Amino acid sequence: MKTISLIGSTGSIGQQVCSVARRHADKFKIQSIVAHSSAELFLQQVKEFMPKYAALVNEEMGRAVADQIPQGVKFGYGEEAALEAIAYGEVAFVATTGFSGLKYSLKAVELKKDIALANKETLVCGGELVMNKVKGAGIDLMPVDSEHSALWQALNFRKNAPFRRLIITASGGPFYSYTDEQLEKVTPASALKHPTWQMGAKITIDSATLLNKGFEVIEARWLYDAPLEKIHTIVQPESIIHSLVEFDDGCVMAQMSYPTMELPIQLALTYPERFDCGLRPLNFEELGSIRFLPLERKRFPCYDLALTALEEGDNFPCALNGAGEVAVRAFLDGRIAFKEIAKTMEAVLSKTQRRTADSYEVLKATDLRARALARELV
Repeated sequence: MKTISLIGSTGSIGQQVCSVARRHADKFKIQSIVAHSSAELFLQQVKEFMPKYAALVNEEMGRAVADQIPQGVKFGYGEEAALEAIAYGEVAFVATTGFSGLKYSLKAVELKKDIALANKETLVCGGELVMNKVKGAGIDLMPVDSEHSALWQALNFRKNAPFRRLIITASGGPFYSYTDEQLEKVTPASALKHPTWQMGAKITIDSATLLNKGFEVIEARWLYDAPLEKIHTIVQPESIIHSLVEFDDGCVMAQMSYPTMELPIQLALTYPERFDCGLRPLNFEELGSIRFLPLERKRFPCYDLALTALEEGDNFPCALNGAGEVAVRAFLDGRIAFKEIAKTMEAVLSKTQRRTADSYEVLKATDLRARALARELV
């Protein structure tokens, strides 16, 4: 039985990890569990899975529920207490969102725990640092993003396999065909209506701006040691083909399924074995056409900014992420317009001081400064 430290248990991915653990209770045991502040759902999960250790990051909420934790479950609250959870499982499933995921991933490396990585910011902000440490620790890092899981599968679970191109697909989000005039009228409610996926608010907005696809290019750069010129992106509106790999002989391997995160979540925990994950088989006769459309860099400013940050290197992707988290929150709160998300990030990048991204301390300082600059702008 594989034991799991689940970080970010109450988010969209975390809840689906719980679903996988329920489906295969004979194969997986959630040994420790961490949430930020969603105390009610957190308590339900703790009572259901009875982990050895549980923690809430939010100290106020932690104190409020401490007397409701079942006997036999060690409980803590606060950031340091949450980090302790990594020690309990064989695999650290990092499903929390935002920059905070980086410290959990680095803690897992320090403790030589395999990592199932559903936190984009770990590699967007600290890709070179993290991958170097992963290699040095001799541990596995399993990608959970549907696109990177698709690439991983097409590469036969070998992140060092040779290839000609990595081809990352995008749904295009709800506004792919919008004009500038239409984008001026985009509201948070309309941006949160993703055409094919059900996700958390931040990643849904990032999908609408195509920033998310730029982040996936950055992740691919570090996961597969791929230069930017070997990473291609296309729009696949039906979200049936989740990514493709082109090899030197011209063969292209694709991973296909109906949209679901439970497949990559489960596969990260079971590979190279595969088990039922409740996904209905593809009915090719009913699929109809599967379209491929261009993802033009200059049409989508957030996507373009992500690739620019990757080209700049060092701490620029980290600064972009920090600015993006603030800008998206401001948009969701109605304080800035949709198109101002990109303008805010661009302004922060223009003021970012270059530093070599060789430590968590440098990245943390970059993140804090980017957020402060973004808050001044919004």
